[in-house]
Amino acid sequence: MSSPSKRRDMDVMKLMMSDYAVEPINDGLNEFNVEFHGPKESLYEGGVWKVRVELPDAYPYKSPSIGFLNKIYHPNVDEMSGSVCLDVINQSWSPMFDLINVFEVFLPQLLLYPNPSDPLNGDAASLMMKDRKQYDEKVKEYCERYAKKENITSKQAEESDEEASDDDISDGRSASSDDVAGHADP
Repeated sequence: MSSPSKRRDMDVMKLMMSDYAVEPINDGLNEFNVEFHGPKESLYEGGVWKVRVELPDAYPYKSPSIGFLNKIYHPNVDEMSGSVCLDVINQSWSPMFDLINVFEVFLPQLLLYPNPSDPLNGDAASLMMKDRKQYDEKVKEYCERYAKKENITSKQAEESDEEASDDDISDGRSASSDDVAGHADP
C-alpha cells in the first residue's frame, strides 16, 4: 500500500463487505460501529454488541481503539467505558493485522479466554477467580439484559432499557412522544 489512508479505506471496506454490519459515524471511515456477535460455544453465545472502532490517522501503524457500547461483563472490559484490555490491540499491534482480525480472532479470543490477572473490571475478575459458577451466571445475565439485537438498534441502549422498565409501571396509557413526565434530562 502506498499510504496509511489507502490501507485504512481498504480495511474498512473489507469489513463492510464481510458478514459484519458496519455503521459509519460522521460520514467518514475513521469512526464506526460494528455489530459483534458472541462466539459460539461460549458464555457470550447469542449476545450481540455494538463495538465502537476509532482508527488513528497512522492506522495501520497504530492500533485502532476498540470499545463495547452496550454493557458486557468481562474481566478485561471496563464496565463503564467499554474499553478493552487486549495486548494484541494495546501493545503488540502490527500493521500485518487488519480489522477483520479484530472481529474474527482478537475479540472472540478475548471472550473465550478472559484474563482475570490483568483486569479492567476488578469485580468480574475477582468473581471469576472466587466463584466461577456465579461469574458464569452473571455473564449470562448481562447477555440477556444488555446484549440483545434491540439493545444495539437504539443509540443509548441503557437508557432505552430504563425507559422500557418505566413504561412497564405506567398507569396503563400508551407512551407517546408527547408524554414527558418522569423523563428528566440526565
